[in-house]
Amino acid sequence: MVATAVQEAIKTLCIEKDIFIAAPPDLAFEATLEGLGPANEIPGGTPMPMVLEAWPGGRWYRDLGNNSGHLWGHIQVIKPPSLLEICGPLFMSYACANHVQYRFVAEGSGTRLKLVHRAIGEIAAEHRDGVDMGWTHILGRLQKLAEARLKST
Repeated sequence: MVATAVQEAIKTLCIEKDIFIAAPPDLAFEATLEGLGPANEIPGGTPMPMVLEAWPGGRWYRDLGNNSGHLWGHIQVIKPPSLLEICGPLFMSYACANHVQYRFVAEGSGTRLKLVHRAIGEIAAEHRDGVDMGWTHILGRLQKLAEARLKST
């Protein structure tokens, strides 16, 4: 038996973003559940449907069928239509803990969506470099989904 010990530096990550959505908080919240779940897609428009069980302790995961997939996190807090918090590995398949908070605040006839993503662990450079672009894409999609819901009502 050969054992190898490599010491990795523990890193932290903190991303804070906010967008204005021209739809009320209830529609913005529903669109977020849809956009993180079955309507999820990666940058470039490729669908990547996920399952989001919208209750405390519910899972957020990618179901690849045949009992395979990838757990992204668990619902830590859900208070429709004002707050959603998810904790778990997200897209990082290594020793790392993440916490993402989506806070929905009424602003005029629309919603201010504030996102905070914090992580600690052995965060890979490609994840540190790409996470900001990823959140920009996701928030833009959620904005489009919510505003489309408003138009269809």
